[in-house]
Amino acid sequence: MTCLSDPDLRVRYFACESLYNVVKVARSAIIPFFPELFAALSRLVTDSDQMVKDGSELLDRLLKDIVTESSQTFNLQAFIPLLREHIYVKDAFARQYVISWISILNAVPDINMVNYLTEILDGLFVMLEDNTPEIQRMCETTISQFLKSIRSDSSSVRMEDTINTLITHAQSPNELIKSIAITWIREFVQIFGPNVLPYASGIFTAILPCLEYNVESKRSIKECAVSVNNSMMTLVSSKEQKTQTVAKIDLRSIMDVLSQYLTQNSMHTKIAVLKWIHHLFTNFPSEMSVHASNLNNNLLSTLADNSDEVVLQSLSVLAEIVNSQDNKELTDFNKSHYRKFLLSLLNLFSEENMMLENRASLIIRKLCVLLNAEYIYRTFAEIISEMVNNLKFASTVVRLLNIILLTSTELFELRTSLRNISNEKSADLFQCLYKSWAHCPVSTLSLCLLAQSYQHVSHLVTLFADVEITLELLTELDKLVQLIESPIFAPLRLTLVSKANNCADAQYLAHALFGILMLLPQTEAFDTLRNRLQCVPNYWGHDPVDERNSLEYKSGIDFDALEQHFMKLQKAHREQRIVHRKRSVITPESN
Repeated sequence: MTCLSDPDLRVRYFACESLYNVVKVARSAIIPFFPELFAALSRLVTDSDQMVKDGSELLDRLLKDIVTESSQTFNLQAFIPLLREHIYVKDAFARQYVISWISILNAVPDINMVNYLTEILDGLFVMLEDNTPEIQRMCETTISQFLKSIRSDSSSVRMEDTINTLITHAQSPNELIKSIAITWIREFVQIFGPNVLPYASGIFTAILPCLEYNVESKRSIKECAVSVNNSMMTLVSSKEQKTQTVAKIDLRSIMDVLSQYLTQNSMHTKIAVLKWIHHLFTNFPSEMSVHASNLNNNLLSTLADNSDEVVLQSLSVLAEIVNSQDNKELTDFNKSHYRKFLLSLLNLFSEENMMLENRASLIIRKLCVLLNAEYIYRTFAEIISEMVNNLKFASTVVRLLNIILLTSTELFELRTSLRNISNEKSADLFQCLYKSWAHCPVSTLSLCLLAQSYQHVSHLVTLFADVEITLELLTELDKLVQLIESPIFAPLRLTLVSKANNCADAQYLAHALFGILMLLPQTEAFDTLRNRLQCVPNYWGHDPVDERNSLEYKSGIDFDALEQHFMKLQKAHREQRIVHRKRSVITPESN
């Protein structure tokens, strides 16, 4: 044994040959000396002389045969520390030697290498980085053999330690290592089920970045990561094991990981993260409530994402958070979470002009589907009326809310409610909206036309004599005429020929529309509205109208107060425009 390390290659060779002969005769009697033999051979296989190498290979094969035959007397427990010591070698020949021994021992029926898998698995994954194809193949085959053994009988594996090793290597930049590690994680999720949930944050750290892969070479990794993600989601939503799941899952560490990936640029990863957050709020609303406030800023920032799918998924999460937090106080309209959320959204719109132009319509429409549309509009109106000091921004948002209200299929029920202001609840909603809609004259007209407040519209039109007629206002009037021709305003057009309420509504409406016609320049919109009004019976206006017959009168709304509010806001807008013009003149001169 000592001569195997001699500087003279001939001594090493003959020592190896002599040892071979001794081992061949002694057979199983050499088992007690196996650790020393293994260590000596690990040096010989890396010898610089080919003859010594050849001799060591013969001795190695003989030793493997003897250990296989004497498996019942082989002390595996004593051998594992030695194996662990040699598994991190860098030399290619030494690596082949170590892998071959692991493979041989794992193939022996009486030896259960899975018991000691955690001691050597990390080293096997490290060896996969070797550039030698043969070593990669041997190592991959050996790892596959272990996985096959675990599939057959998982009772021997120490899942807790093993999965941590897998999570570490699943984050490797080496595609082969990453692929094999994630494959193992997928199998562990299938085999051990809820027992992997305590390691969910680590699993997410490993798989979420893989969801973004879009090159052919990484397709299998992505598919495996998707499979793991879906399996984990199924585990979390298992109703039969929900109590057990709550106890095992570490929501704080999971949310730390999900929040981290939510701020990254990858679309598919963001979508997966958002689905997970939604899934967790759906399944554990009470436990997740503590994480809601920390999520809001990140979720709101995703609303500016270029992907519609990311935006829609983020809205689903935000809606779920608001709903889950408001469950205990559904009878109270003035919900703090609705208000806080929508205030944050308006602040975001005011800071991100591109988002207001390109995303706001989609966001508001989908929120009206996911949440209560009336609550959304009420809360927006209250915030604009009470808290928005930027009048230009307020009018822009009102214009947006108004066009969504008048054109979106999602708001059909809200439009229907506003058409019946004789109902106390609808009248209250109308007044709430009016106070902020008054920032925009044409939007105010639209709201009143929708609510069939035709007498008030006819008064408002006359007030336009004191409102600055800007190009923007004329453009809005043009759009209003187009809307009047749309199916949404079919009831309005029918009112023009209706004798209901002793023709009061018809006459007030005709007067209002003629007023709008007089405000319009002679454009296509002018011709459209004039042609429509030519269809109105010419006897309207011949008889005095009793305002008590109008729908507006029956609503009990104080329209005089609303009119004063409208004039007050329009005066504020006019004064702000004057100040802005003065500044625009002064600023260039000061420069």
